[in-house]
Amino acid sequence: MPIAFDRCTFAYRRRRYVIDRLNLTFSTGRTVLLGPNGAGKSTLLALAASALRPGAGTVRHESTRTTAKRAQLAAYRRNVAWMPQELSVVPGLTAREQVAYAGWLKGLSRREAWERALGALRQVELGNRADEKVSSLSGGQQRRVGVAQALVHEARVLLLDEPTAGMDPRQRTVFHEALAGLPPSVHVILSTHDTADLEAVYDQVVVVDEGRVAFQGPVRAFLGHADPAAVPGRKADSAYHTLTGGNRTWDS
Repeated sequence: MPIAFDRCTFAYRRRRYVIDRLNLTFSTGRTVLLGPNGAGKSTLLALAASALRPGAGTVRHESTRTTAKRAQLAAYRRNVAWMPQELSVVPGLTAREQVAYAGWLKGLSRREAWERALGALRQVELGNRADEKVSSLSGGQQRRVGVAQALVHEARVLLLDEPTAGMDPRQRTVFHEALAGLPPSVHVILSTHDTADLEAVYDQVVVVDEGRVAFQGPVRAFLGHADPAAVPGRKADSAYHTLTGGNRTWDS
C-alpha cells in the first residue's frame, strides 16, 4: 500500500473544498493519475508528499501519517519522494550538486548523496551534463534533473507531477525506461496527460474529477470504458471522456 487517504479534506484559504472526505488507497506498482484541469491531481500529490496538510482526515504511507511528529515525518519523507509540477532551480548549482542536495535533505550523508547523484542523473541520461549549471539546461533537461532528485535517495514511493512535460519523444522514452528499471518494491504515482504508452508503462489508472474518484482500476478495465468504435490509438482518450462526461480538458 503506497499511499492512502482516509476521509481527507482540503481547501485553499477557506475557498470551496478541492478534496472533501476523500477515501482513496493507491495500489502497488505504477499508477497513472488522470483528471481535468482543476480536478485536484496536483493537490493530491502535494498532500501525499506532506507538502500540504489535510484540513481533516489523514494521509498515510503504511503506518506513518503526514501529520506525525518531526522524527516520524522525516522517516515518511525519506520513503516518499515528490517531483512537483513547478521545479525549483537552486541558483549557481550544477545538476549533480542540486541532485546531491536533494538527497542530503532526505537524510543521506554528504558523501553518499554526492555518489548517488551521478547515478541518478545517468538514469535519466544526464550524466554528461552533471557538471553544468541547472539554470543553463533546457526546460526538458531541468525536468529530468527533477526526476533524478526523486530517484537519488531510493524512496519507496515516487510522486511525479507531469514529469514528461517539455520532454521530446526520445527523452520521454528514456524516462519510461528509467521507471521500468526500478525494482518492484518502488511504487510510482504519476499525473500526466500523455497516455501514448498507457498499456505498456502503467499497471493502474485513477481518474479524479472535482475532488472525487471517478475511476480506479487496472489499465485494461479503464480502456474498457472506451467507445467500441474508437481506434486503438485513441482508446485512452475515449475512456477518459466517457468517465468525466467529456466536457473538459484533461491537462493539469
